[in-house]
Amino acid sequence: MLRKVLPIRFILLGAFLLVGLLPTTLVTGLAFYEARSALKTEIEHDMQTRATATVDEVDRIMFERLHNTASWSQLEIMQDVRIGDVDKRLSKFLSELKYSYHDIYSELYVIDNNGAVIASSKVSAIGAQRGQPKLWLNAKIQNIDVHISNIVNEQLLISADIKDAYEGKTLGTLVTVFNWHQITDILENAVSGKSGAALFDKNNTILSTTKRWNDTQSSEKISTTSTSKGYQGYDGFAWHVVIAQYRAEALAPINKMAYIFFGFLIATIALASLIAFPVATAMTNPLSRLTAFANNFIRAPSNALPPSAGNLIEPMEITALSNAFGKMIHDLERAKENLTRAAKLAVVGEMAAAMSHEVRTPLGILRSSAQVLLREPNMSEDGREVCGFIISETERLNKLVSTLIDSARPRSPEFINSDINELAQQCVAMLRIQAEKKHIELICEASPHVIAQCDAEQITQVLLNLLLNAIQVLAGGKIVLSISSTADHALITVADNGPGIPAEQRSQVFEPFFTQRTGGIGLGLAVVRQIVLAHHGNISVHQSTLGGAEFRLQLPIVTPV
Repeated sequence: MLRKVLPIRFILLGAFLLVGLLPTTLVTGLAFYEARSALKTEIEHDMQTRATATVDEVDRIMFERLHNTASWSQLEIMQDVRIGDVDKRLSKFLSELKYSYHDIYSELYVIDNNGAVIASSKVSAIGAQRGQPKLWLNAKIQNIDVHISNIVNEQLLISADIKDAYEGKTLGTLVTVFNWHQITDILENAVSGKSGAALFDKNNTILSTTKRWNDTQSSEKISTTSTSKGYQGYDGFAWHVVIAQYRAEALAPINKMAYIFFGFLIATIALASLIAFPVATAMTNPLSRLTAFANNFIRAPSNALPPSAGNLIEPMEITALSNAFGKMIHDLERAKENLTRAAKLAVVGEMAAAMSHEVRTPLGILRSSAQVLLREPNMSEDGREVCGFIISETERLNKLVSTLIDSARPRSPEFINSDINELAQQCVAMLRIQAEKKHIELICEASPHVIAQCDAEQITQVLLNLLLNAIQVLAGGKIVLSISSTADHALITVADNGPGIPAEQRSQVFEPFFTQRTGGIGLGLAVVRQIVLAHHGNISVHQSTLGGAEFRLQLPIVTPV
């Protein structure tokens, strides 16, 4: 009896559901449990943090009020109680003091030993009979006894005796009426949503609550308590803050996460089902496509890239093989370009070797002629400068012929610390007369202390080539040679206001034998690029702000010590 062979898509579907669904379910359940525990712990930690911060803030506020009352009772102006504040100086002081504290205090007043108000921040209260506040708690601040009364109508009376500065007897009592709403506001700021908070004293009596405190008093709540630890060495009043929150509201993110995990599980099942069907094709088709591409590429090379993934899933090895083919093609193209460039430069070397005798002979004659002219006694300074240019340039050209002869194996730069500004100014000076003949303004903008490790002769050759190219292109106009620096590189730019270089040709200007100038052979910029790369720099061409071409050259600099 033959077994029925199932299609691979059904086999993979069952395998995906069996292998993927069970671990996913286990991981999802474990992740939900861990997330639930972590979130619950985080909620409790957050509530505990807020409760601690709240009780600390209450301690701070109350300590400041006690400290204020103790300190003010010792002020010299309080001695006016002895004369009954006849000039109202103490009342004015209390009024200004209350105003400076805004709504923290409802009233500040002083009573004598008989309970009569001698001075007050409220003018209408002066002369009234109030008596001594009822004692609730005692505190000692700066060795001064401070008395606290019970909270009545959201008002807390804090008092301290005023002592005679000379005899030490009690002259009266300073009473500060603290607005207890300040404590309530602190509690309100500590909660949000349907949370509630309350302040209890050491006897577990409620001193203050938020608006939603009563709404949270049910069995379905999460609460946390923080007890006062005092403030700045003062032990405080041993009260505590309780923050409570509905359990349903606190755990709402966990319930939402449960729906998310359930949706994730359903999505996993659906995704496994969708992937199983195309996976069979993904196992075989990529290899076929890649084989066909390799055969066609060998017979008829092109710039096409290897085929990419055609399915939602493709084996990693196939993708890696496709990427390797792409990298191989890219490397082949680069090798082809380098081989072409090397072949062109080799041709240059052969040409230079053939014509070296014809070039060096006239160069030697020019150099000898210039040296003879320098011996003339009546020669002008400009003439001597020009003769100096001739001698230096013939020497440079003689070395350039040697460089072209060895183009297949160019001379390595002799790195020394060179002032780029000095080289740039020398090049501009050598070409200024030639530029003026064509009515070209040649400008050198240099920055001080731009020192680079380079072969001064080769960099001079680079600058002269770039400037000469610009002079040959222009028929009147402007050329700007700029020198600047960054932390790591010297930046040299040669910009002109000529016709510029089209964007599609900028990648070719440094290739040997590429030229747009009639009569040119296209070697200047190729030699420039070769020299710059040997100096560990780079060169690029852009459109200048003057409207023409701009060559940007970067060389490593030497930081001055």
